Amino acid sequence: MNHRNFLWLAIALLMFPQIAQTLYSPALGDIGRVFNVGPQAAVQTLSVYFLSFAVGVVVWGRLCDRIGRRPTMLAGLAIYAAATLFGLRVSSFNGLLLAQMLAAFGAAVGSVVTQTVLRDRFKGTELAQVFSLVGIALAASPAIGLFTGASLVQVFGYRGVLAALLLLATLLWLCSWYILAETRTVSTGHVGLFETFGRMLRDPGIWRSALWIASFNVALFSYYSLAPFIFQRLGVDARVFGYSGVILALGSGFGACLNRRLLTAGFKALQLVRLAGGIALLGGMGVWSLQDSVAFVLPMLLVVLAFGLAIPNVLGSALADYADRLGTAGALLGLMYYLLIGAALMLAGWFQALGETLITCSAVALLLTIKPGKAIV
Repeated sequence: MNHRNFLWLAIALLMFPQIAQTLYSPALGDIGRVFNVGPQAAVQTLSVYFLSFAVGVVVWGRLCDRIGRRPTMLAGLAIYAAATLFGLRVSSFNGLLLAQMLAAFGAAVGSVVTQTVLRDRFKGTELAQVFSLVGIALAASPAIGLFTGASLVQVFGYRGVLAALLLLATLLWLCSWYILAETRTVSTGHVGLFETFGRMLRDPGIWRSALWIASFNVALFSYYSLAPFIFQRLGVDARVFGYSGVILALGSGFGACLNRRLLTAGFKALQLVRLAGGIALLGGMGVWSLQDSVAFVLPMLLVVLAFGLAIPNVLGSALADYADRLGTAGALLGLMYYLLIGAALMLAGWFQALGETLITCSAVALLLTIKPGKAIV
């Protein structure tokens, strides 16, 4: 397996679920128009997407331990492509919801299996460095998806987005067929799902890792869910929100780059997560104090920088004690933090308080760095 080609493919596969979701978001308005449904119904397609994605994470993670990483990846991408093709042909809104459900289930393979492959190939600091490189690419995913999706919808409508996603899934399947080799070195089919889940639920380190991942993700995505209403309240053109997303993506990418440099300089992962928590807290306090001005976007840069700094280190260390069942454990860890993120974002949406949400998330992240045990080193 060519090392450089493998890394490029891994980055593309990890970006795929995020790009697929953000490409689809600008199409919601056209979906409502074509199928004659209201905004609340159109948004159901995203709700279905996230729920089905969470199920897919568990199924694909389990399968990659039982039948191998490569066949699982090929199967997931094939299901996504077939579901997208089905979505292009449906003539009812319920049919589109079904297509989205199947597509999300398939897309989950890009997250859990790719992370498992990376954990197979790299260990320790080297793995954190790889996740930092991945973080730079992931930081750009929302901006790429939103811009491309909006352009496609303007010219071709929602079917243009689905056609682009079908093409992307097909290309990734072909690249995986030619480039992705099997990285599972021993059979892990004997590993029990519920036995592993029970062990993880009793593991304080896993809970810390899940809460760290959830805290930094909620801090990031609460901006995308709450900031549009702040801009609306301030009477600012909605396009400014789109431009701010590009700026914040650059900030997250800078955080990931900084993380690589600091790891190379000898900093420990726990030190970097603690630093990220402090930076995020400063950013949250800045957003809270400037929430009556569009200038609140500036301290938000500190929050996304902290995200890029922390997440690679947490992901790189979270499953160090589960090397004999990386796929299953990775799937269950993903399920844990997706549920935490979903619940926290629901609360954030209910309270509509961005500054307070950011302060709470960063305070939780900092508190978790106190006596972390084996959660991170």
